[in-house]
Amino acid sequence: MGADRNKKLIWQLPFLAVLIIGTILIIRQQQNTPYQRCSGAIFGTTYTISYQYDKDLQPELVSAMLQVDSALSMFNEQSIISRINRNEAVSPNEMFLNVFNLAQQVSKDTEGAFDITVAPLVNAWGFGFKKGEMPSRAVIDSLHQFVGYQKVSYKGNSIQKEDKRVMLDCSAIAKGYGVDVVAQLLRDKGIQNYLVEIGGEVATKGISDKRLPWKIGVTKPTDDSLAVGGELQTVLNVTDKCMATSGNYRNFYYKGGQKYAHTIDPKTGRPVQHSILSATVVADQCAKADAYATAFMVMGLDRAKQLLEKHPELLVYFIYDDKGQSRIWYSPSLKDKIQE
Repeated sequence: MGADRNKKLIWQLPFLAVLIIGTILIIRQQQNTPYQRCSGAIFGTTYTISYQYDKDLQPELVSAMLQVDSALSMFNEQSIISRINRNEAVSPNEMFLNVFNLAQQVSKDTEGAFDITVAPLVNAWGFGFKKGEMPSRAVIDSLHQFVGYQKVSYKGNSIQKEDKRVMLDCSAIAKGYGVDVVAQLLRDKGIQNYLVEIGGEVATKGISDKRLPWKIGVTKPTDDSLAVGGELQTVLNVTDKCMATSGNYRNFYYKGGQKYAHTIDPKTGRPVQHSILSATVVADQCAKADAYATAFMVMGLDRAKQLLEKHPELLVYFIYDDKGQSRIWYSPSLKDKIQE
C-alpha cells in the first residue's frame, strides 16, 4: 500500500510543478502588464479611468460613454431623453430602459424621495440648464401638477406620460450608470484591475498600480461652490465596489440672506432643509449608489436610517450638521473599509 501511494505521489509531482510554474508565470505577466490611464470631459463633467491592460482602450471607452450620453443627456438635443421631453415618437433603447426601470424602482422604494420627473422644479429654482428667480408658492404649486414618478411608465415600446408637460431628468443616476457601462466593458476584456471615475462616482476592481487596494476619498463638506478646497473627511477602501456621493455643499446659491441647496424635495417642491450635508453610498452598482445617495439627501438622517434597515447591501457614510457641528454616521459594516 505504501509503495502504491508513493508511486501516485511521484506521478502527481510533474503536474504540481507545471501548475506552480504556470501560476508564477501568470502572476509575473500580470505584474509586467502596464496600467493605462485616460481622462477627459463627458456628461458635463470629467472622467478618469485607470486599468491594467496591454492596449490603450480610450477610443472604445469614450464610445461607450457617448452611447450613454446619446440616451440620457438632457444637454444633447438628439438624445433619447431630450426627444421624450419634446414628446417626439421615439423607442427607448436598452440603456435608457435600464436606467428608467432602476429609477422607478428606487422611487417606489424611497416613497418618491428619488424622482426623475423633478426637472421642472429644479429649473424653477435656478439649477439645471436654466437660471431663474426664486419661484413663488403659486409657481411651485403649478409645477407640482406634472411632477411625480407615477406619472410616467413604459408601455408599447415607448414612454407614456400622464401629462405632456412631464419632463425626465436622469442627471442623478446617469453618471453612475456611465461608470457601470465602462466597468462592464473593462470586465468584458478580462481586465481584473481598474478604477473608473466619472464626476466623482466610482467603480473599482482588483488592485492599483501600487499593488494596493483602491482607496477613495470622501470630501469634507464646505461651502466651496468652485470645488477648489477638496479637504478629505475620510478615505474608504472600496475595492470591488462602487461608490457615489451626493451633497449640498457645492451646488447652492444665496438669495435674501438664505442659502438654497440644489437638492429639491419632489414632495414639497422646495430645496431640502435636512441636516445631511453629504451622503456617500457604497454598492455593487454605481447607478444604484448614485440614485440612493440623492434619495438620502432628500429623506434626511432618520428616514434614511429606517430605509437602510431593509437594505443591508447598501453601505453609507453620512456627514451631517448637528447644531453647527459636523458629525458622521456610517453603516456598522463599513467600519473595516474606513482608513483612519
